[in-house]
Amino acid sequence: MALMRKIDAIGIGLGVFAAGGLVYIILQVAGLDSLEAGIWSQVLLIGGLIGWVGTYVYRAVGNKMTYHQQRKDYEEAFLKKRLEELSPEELAKLQAEIEEERTKV
Repeated sequence: MALMRKIDAIGIGLGVFAAGGLVYIILQVAGLDSLEAGIWSQVLLIGGLIGWVGTYVYRAVGNKMTYHQQRKDYEEAFLKKRLEELSPEELAKLQAEIEEERTKV
């Protein structure tokens, strides 16, 4: 997953600003007066903003953010490496402890 840089955020902001202006012009060409075109372009912008915030909240609540995924991947790789480093005796001992814990529950 790629990280967003400051320049990327600035570019996205300018792109949204330009898209709003383009929608305004398209609505005027479509026959709306400047007031109605301004209102509808703002409605579309706010709708898009609410949709984006909704996806952000969904990812944050569901732990689907980049940080959570990176941490999960790191922990899995760390545990896999530790497991590969165990000798057969240590592995057997660990499996016995796990079975003992399962029987207690």
